[in-house]
Amino acid sequence: MSIYLPIAEISVNLFFLVGIGAAVGFLSGLFGVGGGFLLTPLLIFSGVPTAVAVASVTGQVVAASTSGAISHYRRGGVDLHLTLYLVLAGVVGAAGGVAAFDFLRGTGQLDFVISIGFLLLLGSIGVLMLQESVRSLLKHRKGIVVRERMPSQHTWMHRLPWRVRFKKSRLYMSVLPVLSIGVFIGFVGSLLGIGGGFIMVPALVYLLRVPGKIVIGTSLAQVVAMMSATTVMHAVKSQSVDMLLAFCLMVGGTAGAQFGAAAGQHLRGEQLRGLLALIVLAVAIRFGLTLLLPPADLFSMDHLMVDQ
Repeated sequence: MSIYLPIAEISVNLFFLVGIGAAVGFLSGLFGVGGGFLLTPLLIFSGVPTAVAVASVTGQVVAASTSGAISHYRRGGVDLHLTLYLVLAGVVGAAGGVAAFDFLRGTGQLDFVISIGFLLLLGSIGVLMLQESVRSLLKHRKGIVVRERMPSQHTWMHRLPWRVRFKKSRLYMSVLPVLSIGVFIGFVGSLLGIGGGFIMVPALVYLLRVPGKIVIGTSLAQVVAMMSATTVMHAVKSQSVDMLLAFCLMVGGTAGAQFGAAAGQHLRGEQLRGLLALIVLAVAIRFGLTLLLPPADLFSMDHLMVDQ
């Protein structure tokens, strides 16, 4: 059963859209990520124009992340105070990302920049996450107890100004690193059409030292607010949001996120990070092949207007 997407100007199978939305929604709830890093490439590889894929996925990310965030909030796994700072900074970064998106689209370089961005970003983060998760798993098998750094132990972040106490996360630190992370993820998320959870989760764990039970819920809550603003900005500025496409993805994503959040309770943190790293690397490799291998059609033609 095919449906016509008015903004993308193509016909796509309805069950395919709902299916990939559900699959990515499951990953969203499982890993605490928006899922855009996987859904945007899937749509691009399926023939959806890059600009439409990036802008439309933001709506699906909101739906899937909202479902997962509610599940974690009910379990007490969201630091609302920390989320507020991340969201405020993320909206500022998202405004810059949407402006860059519109500029690159106008110059005809959007597809190339997005492919390079996915390759470099996903490749580097995937390698780092995989290395860390493998080390943790090996230490666990050898019986080595890895103790998390206690909140009372100072790092270089504690010497920065504008310190704030985040009671839920048991942290007392400067808001400057928090704001920097929020701006970066907001910019990259709006430019590439990703929620940024696969960046946010490692940043909360390794940079801010947020307790593991708070990380995923806080990441999802930040994604919901930031990507909601990004969707509106894309719809107003670039006018590339295909609401029918976004709705089909939302239907599957909302249901999938609930199952993912429940499944995530049965896996250890290092196992989740290892699985996420493998998925991230697989997407990066796919983009690398796209840049290296010649396309099937070396030339393409759009509508030619000929005066009669």
